[in-house]
Amino acid sequence: MVYDKIKLFICSRKMTILAIESSCDDTSAAIVEDGRVLSNTTSTQKIHEQYGGVVPEVASRQHHMDILPVVLHSLAMANRQMSDIQAVAYTKGPGLLGSLLVGSSFAKALSLSLEVPLIEVHHMKAHILAHFIDEPVPALPFLCLTVSGGHTQIVKVSEGMKMEILGQTIDDAAGEAFDKTGKMLGLGYPAGPEIDKRSNLGKPIFKFSEANLPGYDFSFSGFKTSVLYFLKEKAKTEPLFIQENINDLCASIQHSILNMLLVKLVKASNESGIKEIAIAGGVAANKGLRNRLQSMAVSKGWNVYIPDIQYCTDNAGMIAIAAWYKYLNNDWADLTSAPDPRWSMQAD
Repeated sequence: MVYDKIKLFICSRKMTILAIESSCDDTSAAIVEDGRVLSNTTSTQKIHEQYGGVVPEVASRQHHMDILPVVLHSLAMANRQMSDIQAVAYTKGPGLLGSLLVGSSFAKALSLSLEVPLIEVHHMKAHILAHFIDEPVPALPFLCLTVSGGHTQIVKVSEGMKMEILGQTIDDAAGEAFDKTGKMLGLGYPAGPEIDKRSNLGKPIFKFSEANLPGYDFSFSGFKTSVLYFLKEKAKTEPLFIQENINDLCASIQHSILNMLLVKLVKASNESGIKEIAIAGGVAANKGLRNRLQSMAVSKGWNVYIPDIQYCTDNAGMIAIAAWYKYLNNDWADLTSAPDPRWSMQAD
């Protein structure tokens, strides 16, 4: 398989791909041309804030309203016309079925009408391939800590872009741990960015349970329970405990979650001998995680790769670059392609 950027210009005509991402509550479209992302437009659904989490039915309905304006805006930002599109890519999974259906239906209809190839993309693989949008790119092999609201994984990426999951969460994801503990503190949804912001104003003085499973797997359910019980006990004698200690609580919660992530990443690096380290996914936007990784890069001799913020959260730019590599290998789908909410990385 060809993944070397030097080999991307395989024909004289510019290859332009439209990519669509709709796996959860962000509607996104991007244009990639000859391996270069020209535009990346995302519409975030604020309506879920009032529910404290994503409501699948509401998300899919909002995708219906947002997808065409987002696609047209992405084309305009790239200064391209619909007639310039030579392939259409979409997120096949994993994700919310209703949301995935909107993106896949739009992509298949557009592929059929334009008579261009259809490309299906794995959402988590795309998060990892976001590292190949801008320079510098990781050298192979590298380890990628992929952390989002629904997934937490350590993936080894080898020659030919072969991806092997070394470890993953056995229950909740790190992003979910941020949001659920943030809800306990009375923070809005999503709580991760607010916890990250408040962490800079506090100190990690409170201790919570940090799971350390054998191997490279993660667990965050026990951590959430320990935070819940801790807050309940404090509330019995100090009714205003949360309000009076909110910044220190946020710092303590973030410190524990990052500890659990980085302990496994260090273990994987030490035992594999790989010092090319990358992070991806929504939690990769966390400033605390970025800062600690940069510090560890110095102390452990790592080469650390962190995508631009816009390519960390769910976005079509990462779908576009993944689709570009698939196109180079004639890895196309057909109109029988259907969304798969639980699509395995190994099945792609």
